[in-house]
Amino acid sequence: QVELVESGGGSVQAGGSLRLSCAASKYAVSRSCRGWYRQGPGKDGWRVAAVFTLGGTTYADSVKGRFAISKDSAKNTLYLQMNSLKPADTDMYYCAALSCSTGYPMFWGQGTQVTVSS
Repeated sequence: QVELVESGGGSVQAGGSLRLSCAASKYAVSRSCRGWYRQGPGKDGWRVAAVFTLGGTTYADSVKGRFAISKDSAKNTLYLQMNSLKPADTDMYYCAALSCSTGYPMFWGQGTQVTVSS
């Protein structure tokens, strides 16, 4: 079991920035695969970004060029830097520990709300 604790969500105006953090209790983030997902009420969740053991990253098309996923090995923490935020980015965001072989999420954090107003 991996415990993941997100922080950094909040309310911002369109064009603003937020940085989400996800602290992990076990399994060094540097040797793990991690992702950020989002989900709204009554909707299916989807992956926003992922980072893999060798540092490779993937992004959803809607966030490319605006969001950046990164890992801090010293703090065992995953980040999502969110810039040029849009109202459409409003959602609950979750970090996840991924299976590096399948890319599927195995463990989830509790989520942090991001609200972007126009």
